[in-house]
Amino acid sequence: MMDERRKLKRQHIMFYSRVFDRQTGAFLGYLGNLTPDGVMIISETELDVQQEFQLRIDLPEDIYDKSILNLTARSAWCKRDIDPNFFNIGFSTHNVSTQDVGIIKKIIYDYGLDELSFT
Repeated sequence: MMDERRKLKRQHIMFYSRVFDRQTGAFLGYLGNLTPDGVMIISETELDVQQEFQLRIDLPEDIYDKSILNLTARSAWCKRDIDPNFFNIGFSTHNVSTQDVGIIKKIIYDYGLDELSFT
């Protein structure tokens, strides 16, 4: 099961950054959660799994060392959201730079909401 392979606990993010496909410029959806190993987006469009993507995540202005986070990722799963108009899409990331891991950890610290807060 996917959850059992996680190294870090999934963190829901309290800002909805836009996520784009860098190769096509297409808007993919909004950031749902994030770790250095993976990303989940909320999208109006279903995506095929096991596809490589060059993701661009917009970051809040003037908070981090850069305004966008570029990640190489593979779509791992795609399923309907609780709202049937949307899809939740999970990506596994790879080759994340040390600087970007630091930014991701800071985003989790600044904006993360522990899953246990929802119970």
